[in-house]
Amino acid sequence: MYKAFYSLAATPFAKEVTSEQAYASSAFQETSAALAYLKQTRGMGMVVGEPGAGKTYALRVFSDGLNKALYKVVYFPLSTGSVNDFYRGLAFGLGEEPKTRKVDLFRQIQQAVTASFHERKVTPVFILDEMQMAKDVFLSDLNVLFNFVMDSSNPYVLLLCGLPYLRDRLTLNHNRPLAQRLLLCHQVDALSKEEVKGYVEHHMGLAGAKHPVFGEAAMEALAVCSKGYPRLINKLAVRALLLGFQRKAEQIDADIIRAVTLEHGF
Repeated sequence: MYKAFYSLAATPFAKEVTSEQAYASSAFQETSAALAYLKQTRGMGMVVGEPGAGKTYALRVFSDGLNKALYKVVYFPLSTGSVNDFYRGLAFGLGEEPKTRKVDLFRQIQQAVTASFHERKVTPVFILDEMQMAKDVFLSDLNVLFNFVMDSSNPYVLLLCGLPYLRDRLTLNHNRPLAQRLLLCHQVDALSKEEVKGYVEHHMGLAGAKHPVFGEAAMEALAVCSKGYPRLINKLAVRALLLGFQRKAEQIDADIIRAVTLEHGF
């Protein structure tokens, strides 16, 4: 359909973009630097961002870039099950057969982390997503679970990820013990207007575009309607290409961007 019409060799704005094809926005570079720092120091960190800001993609690039012989990634989104399922998932991700009781699970996870780091020289990297949904008792549990040798050792990397509300929750008194142990707290920002243009051109280039498909006015409209969030840019741009093909428009203009924004309720 629109790929042939706009002379594209591949589907633009696809999720399958590799780490090497990432658009190096300032937000992406800052997030990557924060994650690299935590990798070097080990311990706890937090990454937050609005929906669609690109935090999950940055985490995927970070994870893909880790040496599999030196790091073991355990990704767990809290929304996939109960709190007990979470602890069992951590144990299973470490290669253990999960125990039944919570106290036994805690001991099992800590022993597995210690053995991995000290005996096999492999650092466990825990990426816990959707943590804004976590109950306070669960946040307190994390403070206990990831306390090794009276908090004198960090044989792991733990990333708490979620919406900005997570950061606000950790400022409350009962969550301060966990907040005080965070080595970094980073927020993924949206793209600037100039970066939106660069982002679109970058992805259209990856798709094989030989000429500017999005006009200057369309770029500005994309920046305004998407508020600079990559996920929204992707959705709007693809729908604009479909509408542009239907209208037989040689170039996407601001009217097409506004039309798809209104039609899909962005």
